[in-house]
Order: sequence, then C-alpha cells, then structure tokens
Amino acid sequence: MRLDFYYDIVCPYAYLASTQIEAVAARTGAELVWHPVLLGGIFRHVNADQVPMNGMSKPKARLNLLDMKRWADRWSIPLTMPMQHPRRTVSAMRLLVATRGETRVALTKALYRAYWVEGRDVADRTVLAEIATKHGVDAAVIDSADARQGLFDTTAEAAGHGAFGLPASVVDGTLWWGQDRLNFVETALGGQPPVHVPTPDADRRPRVRFFHDFASPFSYLAATQIEALAAAHGAELQWSPILLGGLFREIGTPDVPLFQMNRTKQAYVGRDLEDWARWWGVDYSFPSHFPMRSILPLRIALAAPETTLPLYRAAWGQNRRIDDPEAVSAVLTEAGFDAASLLQATSDAEVKAALRANTEAAKEAGACGVPTFQIWSDDGVDPLLVWGQDRLELVGRMLDGWRPDGE
Repeated sequence: MRLDFYYDIVCPYAYLASTQIEAVAARTGAELVWHPVLLGGIFRHVNADQVPMNGMSKPKARLNLLDMKRWADRWSIPLTMPMQHPRRTVSAMRLLVATRGETRVALTKALYRAYWVEGRDVADRTVLAEIATKHGVDAAVIDSADARQGLFDTTAEAAGHGAFGLPASVVDGTLWWGQDRLNFVETALGGQPPVHVPTPDADRRPRVRFFHDFASPFSYLAATQIEALAAAHGAELQWSPILLGGLFREIGTPDVPLFQMNRTKQAYVGRDLEDWARWWGVDYSFPSHFPMRSILPLRIALAAPETTLPLYRAAWGQNRRIDDPEAVSAVLTEAGFDAASLLQATSDAEVKAALRANTEAAKEAGACGVPTFQIWSDDGVDPLLVWGQDRLELVGRMLDGWRPDGE
C-alpha cells in the first residue's frame, strides 16, 4: 500500500510527524511518498487564518505550545520554537518540490533541523543555498517554472484530499490530519500501532481531575475511557462537571467552536469523532438536538456522579435528549435511578454553587475547553494540565510519573 505524506517546514506538528512517519511505513511495509506543500496555500483554499494561533484564546495558545513540546519530549525529538515564527517557507518548499526520492527526504530533514532545532531563517537564500549544496542540489532551481508550478500542484492536490492544515497523511484516498492521528494511519495500512503499557508506581498517589461537559462529544469519548485509564495507572479519579459555555465566555471563545470552523474542517471533525468512537469501541451518534443546554444534566451529575456515564451514553450514543426534565427523567429511571429526587436536587443551592466552583476551577487551572485533565500526586509538584480526549496516552504516562521536560 501507499502512504502519501503532505508537509511544510513551517509547521511544527508536521516536523513531529516527519520523525515518525518512516517508522509507520516500515512497520506496515507501505510505500512512503513525501509531498512538499505550502501551508499558507491550504489556508487560503479553506479561507482560514494564515497564523492559527492569532485566533486562539490565551489558554488555548498556551496549551497548544505545551502540547508541541510534550510530543517532542515524548518522542525524544529536539524542538525549539524560533523567535520569529512563522517564517516564510515558499522558497524552501519550492526547493523540495524540485528534488526527488532520497534527496528530497534528506533535504527535508535538514530543513526541518535548520528551522526547528537550529533556529535558522530558511527564508534566507544564503541559508537555503548552503543546505542545498550539502545535498548536491543547485538552489537556483527555486526560481524555476517547474518548482513554482510543482508547489502549486502539490498544494492543490492536498486540498483536493480535504486538507485544511498539516501534516496530512493519505491512505487510499482517506486523509488524516495531525501527528496525533498516526494510529489511524497505521491501522488503515493494516498495521498495529504500538500501545503504551501502564507502569504504575506503588509509592506514588497520582490523581486526575476530569473537567467535562455533556455538551461536548469529545468529553463523551473521554468519559467512556477515563475510569479504566485511572484504574490501570492506580490513580484517584475526580469527576468535575463544568459549564463549558461559562468557561468559553470567560476566556473569549465562541459558544460553539464547531460552528466557527470552515466547512472542510467541520466535515473532518465529524469523521474524526466517528474514528475515535470506533477506536474506543463505543456507540456514537451526533445528536439531532445539538447544541444542547447542559445545565440540567450537569447538576444531576454533581448530585449523583454515578449518573454521568448513563447520561453521556443517552446523549451521544443513543441520540436522546438529556436537557429536558421529562426526557432526562426517562433516561434516569431506565438506568435505575430515582429521577424525581435527582431532578429536585438540581435546584439545591449547593449543587448550583458546585457547578460554578468547578467552572471557575477549570478557568483558574488554565483550561481552554473540555475534556481537560489535571494531573498531580502527593510530591508537591505543580499539577499538569492536558486538553483533549486524543491525549489520553499522554495522561496515562503522566499518571505513571512522566513529567515533560521544562514542566
């Protein structure tokens, strides 16, 4: 089978993926083809901001930067954020388009190192000429008509596959975005991605606080896994329902981020949710009544944490309403709970105060959305904060004592 890898030197996640993609191809016996593209051209194609971090809230930008560094530490890859990022890479990408085979691969790695390890300006023709010469390439090809058209063509090809960002990996016409979806890529190639084996330390007492909201499909996916994850790593689990809309208003994020995405990314996120549901082996159905008002089920979950999973499964696995008293009463009754008493508890002042307190705690911790995981132990070191159900592997490693470099 063939694995097509689309990348731009300017993208840190593409750099991270570039250090792993060859191993994926080797384990599966796939033919790996490297495709240099212009990330800015893809952004223009989908009408996205040329500098995505400019549109992020401060908490999200902070966690995004931490996430890059964590993946680098996880894979033992050197990565330093350049002072003048992002730099223009159109000349570098034309240089790569003008090469072929192993020369392209070697030159790609050299340019990634120059940008993300050495902090060199790959927009500087002198720098490019020096690197190109070391690989037997004449930098003058940057200005050739073939290089210009070639870069335009590869970028259009990536966009045609549905790329809205990088890195993009394509197998049999299906695209996966990000260095954090290589598990799906490897599976599509018939392989079995490596699995982290928990190594809990009996002398540690790890804890994980799980901030979540029923309004989020990603919270649902995480909720189906968090208990087993905590148990496997010997961790104490604290369920902390929050009002996501309240958090968003505090940090300046739209109430429903999905609605702010371009159509290409919206479509991808919809399929991504289905991919993860299959990966975790859980039922999933995007509810017909989205977005939902989640205050009612959140208060129920605060009054009786054991209702959390039945409520999530009803909303996101069975397309049932849980934001209406009559509908949620039926869900609770079927699950064996005293619906009347739980609905009455939602008016309790302490329950209302607890929801506000949890939301404030998430904000103070630095959360930018849900699910968010706060991990700590009794060693007195500051807690670690992780955002996203697709980061559960990192959460598990942290529960086992891994602390990324610099944190």
